[in-house]
Amino acid sequence: MKDSFDRTIDYVRIAVTDRCNLRCFYCMPSEGITYEPKAHLLSYEEITRLLKVLGKLGFQKVRFTGGEPFLRKDFMKLLENTAGLNDYKSIHITSNGTLLQKHIPKLKELGITKINLSIDSLDKERFHKITRRDDFEKVMQTFHMLVDNGFKIKLNAVIMKGINTQDIISLAELAKDHPVDVRFIEEMPFNGGYKENVEMYSARDIYTDLKAHYSELEKLPGKHGDTASLLSVPEYKGNIGIIAAFSRTFCNTCNRLRISSKGEIKSCLYDDGVFNIRDYMRSGVSDEELANKFREIVRLKPKDGFEAEKMRTSPASAMQSMSSIGG
Repeated sequence: MKDSFDRTIDYVRIAVTDRCNLRCFYCMPSEGITYEPKAHLLSYEEITRLLKVLGKLGFQKVRFTGGEPFLRKDFMKLLENTAGLNDYKSIHITSNGTLLQKHIPKLKELGITKINLSIDSLDKERFHKITRRDDFEKVMQTFHMLVDNGFKIKLNAVIMKGINTQDIISLAELAKDHPVDVRFIEEMPFNGGYKENVEMYSARDIYTDLKAHYSELEKLPGKHGDTASLLSVPEYKGNIGIIAAFSRTFCNTCNRLRISSKGEIKSCLYDDGVFNIRDYMRSGVSDEELANKFREIVRLKPKDGFEAEKMRTSPASAMQSMSSIGG
């Protein structure tokens, strides 16, 4: 499908839960958020139906997120159902890595080998300060198990001024000996209210730090749908990426829709939800009516995140926790 700006929309991100076992302070408050009751969540049958409809519309990539997706009971069953559709060339998962280890053999069996791991520091004390949990060793053990089992890993690190900028180089060094993509992400306002105004450590600041350390840093060509500006260091096994999530410099290549755990469709991360597909499905509509609704939503997709933010009916200060909108 094409939107009105001639962008091919072929990637859907689906949050299967808003629950998380970490409490990263840039994502949610220490006491957590008010979780949705189970009946409010999209059921696995509803998610599978949505994926069937989207597959027929040309969607080729799906990413399951949360919260932490492995917290939802029988998540592996949903992955089996999705793999069985044969419509998706790429099935991805974003996880914090704390609950993933025991599922590695089954994921390999299903051919699901593309995992994004969230880790914002390689310093155990800073990791604890950021996540408010003592799971650093477990996450790093998961990382090495995934590498050893041949998974294609992207490490996501949100860079926050005065918090973890000193981790940029140590994280980037993971790409030296491991075939992984280390991706640095600008902090966004979806922070669970820990501070009203984000003091930005920008994509440009991150690049300046990297360039100062790696004099031979090279820019790589982008691909369809890339959010990261990709970089490489000669002879490193992996790559480095910078995601300008707040500066929003990649909107012209956006190829995605987001669906929250309760069925709210976001055609842009910065809108406040454009349609509840859960309620629409539960009203008894046909698959063709669902397909037409997706065509309409794609056609109305905003040009960029700045336009989407202007169209919000709720103030920017009401932006939700990232856990509730699917990462």
